[in-house]
Amino acid sequence: MRLLIAALALTLTAACSPMAEQAPDAGSNQSAQATCAAQGGSMQRVGRLQTLQCVVRYADAGKRCTDSDQCEGECRYEGDAAAVAAGASVAGVCQADSNRFGCSTRVEDGKTDATICID
Repeated sequence: MRLLIAALALTLTAACSPMAEQAPDAGSNQSAQATCAAQGGSMQRVGRLQTLQCVVRYADAGKRCTDSDQCEGECRYEGDAAAVAAGASVAGVCQADSNRFGCSTRVEDGKTDATICID
């Protein structure tokens, strides 16, 4: 029984340990960087796992909006969404770039949507 508990503890400890970073294929990495640069983006480490992804800055970043149809990305509420009464009319701003990580509250049809957080 002790052996089983020790094996389980070791397995759980290993599962929580960070993975060793693998060296990316140089050709693939250069190709991804070139494709990203052609889109006007830059390769950045994002999210909890710090994965390398192309992040493109949107030309309409910070523009006032009331719906995501008015933006290259999403229309997002910049204030405290919990302090806004349900159904109240609000305005947002167009998101800055294509990085989808973090917490945000979309504005659709002039009203706040649910706040979501992406790790």
